[in-house]
Amino acid sequence: MKSVVICSSNKFAKEALAFAESLRKAGVVVFVPHFYTATVGDIEKVREVDRKFVAMGLTHDHFYKIRLADVVFIYNKDGYVGNSVTMEIGYGVALNKPIYALSDKDEEICRVTLFSGICKTPAELVKKLK
Repeated sequence: MKSVVICSSNKFAKEALAFAESLRKAGVVVFVPHFYTATVGDIEKVREVDRKFVAMGLTHDHFYKIRLADVVFIYNKDGYVGNSVTMEIGYGVALNKPIYALSDKDEEICRVTLFSGICKTPAELVKKLK
């Protein structure tokens, strides 16, 4: 079975992690972002001089996970995709990875055209990974 990396906004951290756990229970190797604000705290409280280095580390860490995975999954609840996830979609496409998404409600036509398909449940994504 193929591996998958989840890309998601911090605002959906708990839901994206639950989605990832369902995939793991189905035997999928899953890479997830380090949801800094959901797991550590408020990035705005990090000194400004240090904040860019924290952000840079988180970005490069997730890019590494995208390189490792066979498939990229966008957890875009209600069609929401922020700046970082948009960048991660582009990176995945540049690496020729299939990109699946949770929702097809994205208002940005350019992002939607890059999706290989929509998977509304972990079970649907597992079928695509076989």
